[in-house]
Amino acid sequence: MKKLLVLSFLSLLHCEEISTDKTIQKPNVLLFYMDDLRPELSSYGVAQIQSPNIDALAAKGVKFTNAYCNIPVCGASRASMLTGMLPTKNRFLDYNTFAEKETPDAISLPQLFKENGYTTISNGKIYHHLDDRETDWDEVWRPYAFDKNDTGLAPTDYWQSLWKDYHNPENIATYKMTDRGPAYESAEVTDSTYIDGLMTEKIIRDIKKLKKNGAPFFLTAGFISPHLPFNAPTKYWDLYDRNDIKQPENYNYMPVGAPKMSISNWPEMRSYTNIPKRGQVSDSIAIDLIHGYYATVSYSDALIGKIVDALKDQGLDKNTIVVLVSDHGYNLQEHTQWAKFTNYNTSTQVPLIIYNPLAKATGSTDALTALVDVYPTLAEICGLEPPAGQLDGTSLVAVMSNPKSEGKKHVFIKRGKGFTLKTKDFSYTEFIRPTDNTTVASMLYDHRANKDENVNVVSQKEFADVVLELKTTLHTAYQKNIVGVLPKK
Repeated sequence: MKKLLVLSFLSLLHCEEISTDKTIQKPNVLLFYMDDLRPELSSYGVAQIQSPNIDALAAKGVKFTNAYCNIPVCGASRASMLTGMLPTKNRFLDYNTFAEKETPDAISLPQLFKENGYTTISNGKIYHHLDDRETDWDEVWRPYAFDKNDTGLAPTDYWQSLWKDYHNPENIATYKMTDRGPAYESAEVTDSTYIDGLMTEKIIRDIKKLKKNGAPFFLTAGFISPHLPFNAPTKYWDLYDRNDIKQPENYNYMPVGAPKMSISNWPEMRSYTNIPKRGQVSDSIAIDLIHGYYATVSYSDALIGKIVDALKDQGLDKNTIVVLVSDHGYNLQEHTQWAKFTNYNTSTQVPLIIYNPLAKATGSTDALTALVDVYPTLAEICGLEPPAGQLDGTSLVAVMSNPKSEGKKHVFIKRGKGFTLKTKDFSYTEFIRPTDNTTVASMLYDHRANKDENVNVVSQKEFADVVLELKTTLHTAYQKNIVGVLPKK
């Protein structure tokens, strides 16, 4: 009889274990994927921009103060992060990158989640192109893109014709006639009027549906802001006093000793109607542009707050990993430059915040990290097996558990002919001729004092050993990325 009771008790325990296992919910993921966002936020020590919701997220999670993109170009950077693969001489080159064409055998980050039972939804700008790797997702959505149109355009082409999204009548007319418009707009409209506002409403609807469905999800919020044009409701422009906005100290000069090829002529900015085709913008327009950038960041921040609140309202905040990251940095007239497309720190450093409610890890870390690290990090947190031999990044879970750890020894960054090795203390760049792989110019910036990069010290004798070490590392650890294929022995 005692044996029967023991067996019955053990059987009951076993049933309870099985029942408990069935109720265990895999963690969800909410990815805030920003475009052109600098780590210039209050939580990053820069009080000028008002971003209370991002700052609150940073306070709850782990904030990475030394995170870098691997390519300072939107399409290429997104393909790299979502495949976990570094750029090479012939891979991930520019905004026109298609991940499905350049890495057809890769298992992408959203694909990994989808294959492991997650509902995957792409909202807004995740891959640069709407029709890139569509099968990664259970649903792909961008505002207006899938609306019926009388032009006969496919969704991806229709999106390209309207994404600048002006709302002042004169700007709408100009855009319709010329496919151009001003580089910024302040409009008396509600938060839900612009594309990012419409996307936010869609994501809130998604959160409610996903709550009902009960399946784990990989949900994305791909913001256009603060990408050009700097369009935002007037109330976000009004957060800032124009008289308090200043141009950067180094706005009117190149770094001392820097090669001319390192400086961008910012063609993206010059495509807008109120920007000159040659030369610098006026001081007045420069202030307008910086003001517009600040306004779009604050607008995005308000929308992020609405999404986070919706997650909490549905009781999903306790089981959802939240990541906020940008595809690259942005120049706001530093060294005469606007936009990205350079190897300078302003183009390459990004904000990265990871909030894991299932762990106790919080705080700030100076550990050197890269965007290719996001893929293995999310895979580890969610208990998914990443594809063998594909990923070039390393998981940040250990860093999150110990924010004082060093992180990577170096980050590899590529932009055009420029190949950069970023270490904790230095940024070393070589400009390499693609025809014969010879170095035609180089730069070294000492980040120990600051990251303003005003003086290229590559030729100074006191840095000779540093240059030799970084040059050797660049041409050994990343030789294949530079030359395309390893030379035969």
